[in-house]
Amino acid sequence: MGIRKRILTAAALACVAAAVLLTGYSGRTVGEEREESIFAKHKETLYFWYTDEALTDYLNSAAVAYGEIHDDARVVPVLASGLEYLESINKASIQSETPPDLYIISNDSLEKAFLAGLAGQIPAEEWEKIKEDYPDAARLAVTYKNKAIGYPFYFETSALLYNRTYLEEFARKQIEAERDAAEAEEAMAQLETNGPEGEGNGAEGTGDGDSQEAGAGQQTEAGGAEGIQERDAGLEQEIEERVKTMLPDTIDDILEFANEYDAPEQVEAIFKWDVTDIFYNYFFVGNYLIVGGSAGDSTENMNIYNRDAIECLKVYQELNQFFSIDTQEISYEGVLNDFMEGKIVYTVATTDSVAKLEAAKESGTFAYEYSISKVPDINEQLLTRSLSVTNCIVVNGYSDKQELASDFAKFLTGEYTDTLYSRTGKVAARYGVDYGNHNLQQFASEYEVSVPMPKMVETSNFWVELEIAFAQIWDGADANGRLRELSEQIMTQITGAPYVETAIEEEEEEEEEVEYLDEDALREEAQGEADTP
Repeated sequence: MGIRKRILTAAALACVAAAVLLTGYSGRTVGEEREESIFAKHKETLYFWYTDEALTDYLNSAAVAYGEIHDDARVVPVLASGLEYLESINKASIQSETPPDLYIISNDSLEKAFLAGLAGQIPAEEWEKIKEDYPDAARLAVTYKNKAIGYPFYFETSALLYNRTYLEEFARKQIEAERDAAEAEEAMAQLETNGPEGEGNGAEGTGDGDSQEAGAGQQTEAGGAEGIQERDAGLEQEIEERVKTMLPDTIDDILEFANEYDAPEQVEAIFKWDVTDIFYNYFFVGNYLIVGGSAGDSTENMNIYNRDAIECLKVYQELNQFFSIDTQEISYEGVLNDFMEGKIVYTVATTDSVAKLEAAKESGTFAYEYSISKVPDINEQLLTRSLSVTNCIVVNGYSDKQELASDFAKFLTGEYTDTLYSRTGKVAARYGVDYGNHNLQQFASEYEVSVPMPKMVETSNFWVELEIAFAQIWDGADANGRLRELSEQIMTQITGAPYVETAIEEEEEEEEEVEYLDEDALREEAQGEADTP
């Protein structure tokens, strides 16, 4: 990727061809650069780099909005290649006349950026004023060695996606069956108390009964429609409450549901997810793997190989017996398409699923209602936590406009977030954003308690290796041994010397003793009974 140079004089026009090559990566033309240099010299300019094209219109709009507030400043968003992104920022910071003053980066790259001098610390007093606007996951994501070095912008995490229509239909059947059973029981009780219809005082009536029955009939007819509406409203409310109780708190709950659920013909799987992608698997071990501590920045705080993580992975492996998922066939896109077609009841999805499902509903290709819930724990003893990535805005340590860059970063992440999702599909990392969709709020709730992606350079390959380990364990590899190998590999990288874990001995499951029948004794006992007169 070339280095973009600003055209400062008319003489530079003779080098237009070369300038085009040097500016091509940003999507800005030489003419635009020249026009800006001529007409905007009186304004202090911020160059703001990003790599996701989906942000282009939104960032341009934010730049205009900021310029309207600050007459003496302008922001130039620059779309850069994601390949060797930090390397390009570093090179431009040293050599270019228009280096990036701030840029967007995922939190797992913050250590590398900070050590290269490309991420300046947010002043402590400034961070104190705004940090409460963000959940713990966001604050930890941008913290390195107890310093805040980025402004949380938007996040990605995973949660449980389920077909709400199926659960409502199942709840309705249950409630109606319970009502029918209750009515039958009540009728039987009345029959036992009063006897068959017609017995009792019926033959000795005085005529008052007939008039009372007529009056009751008139009241029933008058209030019939209202009574039906109230009954239906009550049923819908009861269904809603029942669905809440049916949502799985644990994987065990999903297994129990699978045994009870009379699935429609089109349903092919109760629970199906992309078992090949660590982002959708990590929650199984997320509560027990410690990779760099809470902020993911300390090589001295590591605990990958432990008993709880082993137990979680063993349960994960056992699920292959219940939900046969071929690692060679599965993909996230395929799973989401199957969900849209009504083939899956539960899955694990990321925030992008909401926009896709809403678009499918609007086009008529998704005929169901859906909802988002927290990822279930494994059981009452083994808890889960999702993984999250926070994209943040970093002020370049090489910029000579630190204060102005920080001000724009605060504006973009704190004041200009109301249309972030509607225009980009990104979910803001801060509190208090109204998305107009309760499912996105559920993702935000999951994000609050998620595990931020660690930022240590020494463990940058951990996720690829963990993903490989998950796939092998799913297909039958020993969970204990495979996790031990992974831990030894990562710890060897961190310490710089061969590292050996002490093997964890697993408790053997007690086999239930079976009392075998003594056939000889039984024959003798039977013979004795036969001989007894």
